[in-house]
Amino acid sequence: MPASELEVLPMPTLRIPAVTDELAAYDYELPERLIARHPAARRDESRLLVVDRAQGTLTHSQMKSLPEFLNAGDCLVLNDTRVVPARLLGKRAATGGRWEGLFLEAADDGSWQVMSQCRGKLQPGEQIEVHPAHAPDSTDRLVLVLEERDDEGIWRARPSVPTDVWPALERFGTVPLPPYMRRDLAGSEDFERYQTVYARHHGSVAAPTAGLHFTPELLEQCSARGVERAFVTLHVGIGTFRPISVERLSEHQMHSEWSEVSRETVERLETTAGRGGRRIAVGTTSARALESAAAGGMLSAHRGPTNLFIRPPNQFRVVDCLLTNFHLPRSTLLVMVCTLAGRDLIHEAYAEAIREGYRFYSYGDAMLIL
Repeated sequence: MPASELEVLPMPTLRIPAVTDELAAYDYELPERLIARHPAARRDESRLLVVDRAQGTLTHSQMKSLPEFLNAGDCLVLNDTRVVPARLLGKRAATGGRWEGLFLEAADDGSWQVMSQCRGKLQPGEQIEVHPAHAPDSTDRLVLVLEERDDEGIWRARPSVPTDVWPALERFGTVPLPPYMRRDLAGSEDFERYQTVYARHHGSVAAPTAGLHFTPELLEQCSARGVERAFVTLHVGIGTFRPISVERLSEHQMHSEWSEVSRETVERLETTAGRGGRRIAVGTTSARALESAAAGGMLSAHRGPTNLFIRPPNQFRVVDCLLTNFHLPRSTLLVMVCTLAGRDLIHEAYAEAIREGYRFYSYGDAMLIL
């Protein structure tokens, strides 16, 4: 169905108070039935709510119709990070007590950074026996030796024998699904669907979820329309699991995540802007990578950590449009989206999505902000 024939709705009447630094202003109530705990049958069959900032309209569509809302000369910016099976299950060697961990990153010296959960207090020097998550009765074991715990509760751990990190995680780990999916263990579908079709670089503990809607065919349809692609990398880290714990946004400290914006991507986006095309970030992670690379005032190549928190009154320097999922209330991601499109408009769009039964969160439907 062409975009001109789609139903265009007048804006709903919901209004939110004007204070922008208070976390409470970024809250909403979501019926539990709208939380998507499994993916749609096909990636591109998710619904798409198109928010036109200039016209003040909402349009109901589907992801498969995305190319109809794009123009020749636009550029999609995709995060090519790859989710690793970072959730680890095992037991404390000394007591046999159950242990669960989340791999965060590996250091150059071979040690791992791991979030840890168990009954009782762990001690430096203690050994953890990790078993294959999907074969707990296997005699195969990975032994981690706990070395040091930092102030945020993250352990530095070291495999008892030198180990290549990515093959080890593939062998012993499982996909770390968000808690709201309420599934004890990731299923076979998650190993495919909680990963973008263009994922390349290992490092994320959560998926860049806006990209989950793309199929190779949909990407080709965008290309056929004259829409280019550029890639950034941002490895989603621990911050995605931690809520804002203060009542004022200005007091929140973002956790650092590693990102890279290449010189090639910078040049492509400069060309896009020069011809009047739109730079469309696919996901908040792509947006954060781009805006981090432009933090000095103009877009330049960047490689390294970023702790940028995009919140009012920040101004976007690079991102013209954003494709994103529907985010948790009181989250940094919802704050970012409101910073781009205006808090009142986003809350109105969310209210409409709830009324129309859209699916929310990682496996949910999408929103395109033009």
